[in-house]
Amino acid sequence: MATGTKTNANGSARSRHGDASETREVVRDFKKAVNMTPSRLVHWLETDDSRAVGFKGGGTGESVGHRSGRRIVRLLGKSHDDLTSGDIAHMRKVVGYVHRHMAQRPEGDVRDTAWRHSLMNWGHDPLHKA
Repeated sequence: MATGTKTNANGSARSRHGDASETREVVRDFKKAVNMTPSRLVHWLETDDSRAVGFKGGGTGESVGHRSGRRIVRLLGKSHDDLTSGDIAHMRKVVGYVHRHMAQRPEGDVRDTAWRHSLMNWGHDPLHKA
């Protein structure tokens, strides 16, 4: 079994994050939602447009999405076995954010909109061609 994997009472595999199949599903959904490469995301996060959007709670002056983007870069560089329960929880948060905001797509050209810029802080460029 993989490192950090245990068997529960009924013989099902459980990772240190809970159910192994659920963890795989979260990681799969995260990789679908985050369509920017780590280097492209790092470059984006260095721009003024990236810093200008999003809710700036917590008194740091940095938006929640910008802070999330920095964490996403780190998550993209981690192996599956090194993910913590906090990492998995953040991946769920990213997937939820991307899905909710994609459903709110404004009409017209979104190239230079706060909507797109906010999504990009979360690692998803809605204009990226798969």
